[in-house]
Parts: sequence; structure tokens; C-alpha cells
Amino acid sequence: MSERDLNWKYVDESVVESEAVARARQQSIELGIEPVSPAVGAQLAVVSAAARAESIIEIGTGVGVSGLWMLQAARGALLTSIDTENEYLQAARENFADAGVAAARVRLIAGRASEVLPRMNENSYDVVFIDADAGSVIEYVEHGLRLAKPTGSVLVARALWRGRVADPARRDDEATAFRALISELSASAAVATAVSPSGDGLLQIVKLGA
Repeated sequence: MSERDLNWKYVDESVVESEAVARARQQSIELGIEPVSPAVGAQLAVVSAAARAESIIEIGTGVGVSGLWMLQAARGALLTSIDTENEYLQAARENFADAGVAAARVRLIAGRASEVLPRMNENSYDVVFIDADAGSVIEYVEHGLRLAKPTGSVLVARALWRGRVADPARRDDEATAFRALISELSASAAVATAVSPSGDGLLQIVKLGA
């Protein structure tokens, strides 16, 4: 194992997940859903807490692993989460309830993000988290930046796409989309951008105020 792989392994294994998150993670794995890594979950929590987030929107609910991380850190936040799978949404609802998250703090929406997002209010969310359909990531980030408040954060999971983004020889649609997105955002004066290598990569975008 390389030194870099050891670093990633150490960072993930040093994270202590709550019992609620650990249960949701196990359920996610059993259902064949790849949850965010513990290290990425911890970063979502840090960003949400630092932003003193009151409103969070998430594209890709799964069974609630990432949502639990953010809600446990931003303790007054309301979460809107979108997923196409009713089975996952029901499991997430139960996991939020089991973790003691009040039902009024969570709004779960069944539907395609491409159809739901245009109906959401712009400049309304402190944190936008995207973990869905990598082939549509550019579209989702465009929506995310519209929905985020000035100085709000847009966070994108799996931004290194299984190591393919860093290899210019990889030309699959997902790797190409992430590579183009990172390049374009890095050159933009309208946002501040960083990519964390934790997990499969976390793209962090802050929408700069006027």
C-alpha cells in the first residue's frame, strides 16, 4: 500500500461515527448503495457547522448517511433531500427518526433532480450537497450555485471518480465531466473552489458574495 493510500485509510479510520450513522451505513451497504466515506461525512459536518447552516438541500438521499452527518453538526438546520427511489427515502425517514431528528427538520422529495431542482427557490440554501448521477454533475452544480445563498457552499461527492479524473487518458463521460467542471470552476472569479482527496474526492465550492 502506498503512502498516499495509507493516509486515506488513516483519515477514514480515524473518524468516529455515531451509532445512527453506523447503522445507516450498514443498511446502505446491504442495499447496494455506496454511501459517502466516513472522512467525507466528517467534512460535510464541518462545512455545515462552520456555515451555521439553517437550510441544506441534498441531491441523492440514499438511506440518510450524508444527511445524518450534516444534521448532527448543523443542529438547527432543515434538510431537503431528493432521490428517485421511494424505498431509499422510506429507509432514510426511519433512520432520521431513529437518530432523534425531528420530522419537521426533514423534507424528503421523490423525483428526478433535473425535474425537481428548477422548482426550488434560488439563493435559499446555506449548503447544497450533490451525490447523484455523475453524468449530470455539471447540470446539478449549475442548479446548486443558483440555489446557494451568497457565501453558501456547494459540495460534490466522488469528484475524483475512482481515480479516473486525475488520469487525462480516461475519457469516459463521468471523468470528462468532472475534469471539465473542476477546470472551469478553478478559473472562475465567482467562486472559491478546492478539491479534497478524502474518500473518492469532495469538490468544495463557495459562492462568493457581490
